[in-house]
Amino acid sequence: MLKLIYFKMRALAEAPQLLLEYSGLEYEYLMSWDHFEDVWPNVKSKIPFQQLPMMEVEDGTQICQSIAILQYIENRSSLAINDPVKAAEAMAILQSSQELFAPLNPTINFATGDDFIAKRDTMRGGLNNRFADLSRCLEKYEGKYFIDDTPRAAEFAAFHHMDLSRHLDPDILNSFPRLVQFVKDIESIKSVSSYLENRPELVDVGVEPKLIIDGRPQPTGVVKT
Repeated sequence: MLKLIYFKMRALAEAPQLLLEYSGLEYEYLMSWDHFEDVWPNVKSKIPFQQLPMMEVEDGTQICQSIAILQYIENRSSLAINDPVKAAEAMAILQSSQELFAPLNPTINFATGDDFIAKRDTMRGGLNNRFADLSRCLEKYEGKYFIDDTPRAAEFAAFHHMDLSRHLDPDILNSFPRLVQFVKDIESIKSVSSYLENRPELVDVGVEPKLIIDGRPQPTGVVKT
């Protein structure tokens, strides 16, 4: 079975999990300390590129970097786009979506108090600009998603960041009706809807971020609690 290894945060492993759920591939999500049976500082220097997430395939091969993980899932699930031009367009959208990682993901998962407020207000303009870009991309073709009616890596990466941005401001997408519809379309996918309903809830953003794991609030981070 595939293994996806990460930490207690809603960040770079989210799009791979969404794509895995959509594709129907069986996988196990593991915290770093459970998979490696050691604390992160002792593990970091021993894995490729010294960062997570990481996917471990059945033969033990370790695939790091979230875009590489997403591409692997696409290929294994026969979701890859055959047309080289459209494939390149989708990759550009995926890369552009991933550029939203900083400062959005660290702010949502870790910033608190005045620091959270300052970062939220500073990033708003950049988010609106990128959301406008993504909205235009959705209008290029006639399908529900960026290329056609099939969601792939680009769609789930974009969705993750749009979804996360609602922790900054629940109305942040309302200026972009096409994005609002895109989010609804992703959330209406049965396997995705089930995952979203059952994933650990992210609470107390901006105050003391936590994930509700097995019914217990746990602080976000790279340390077992």
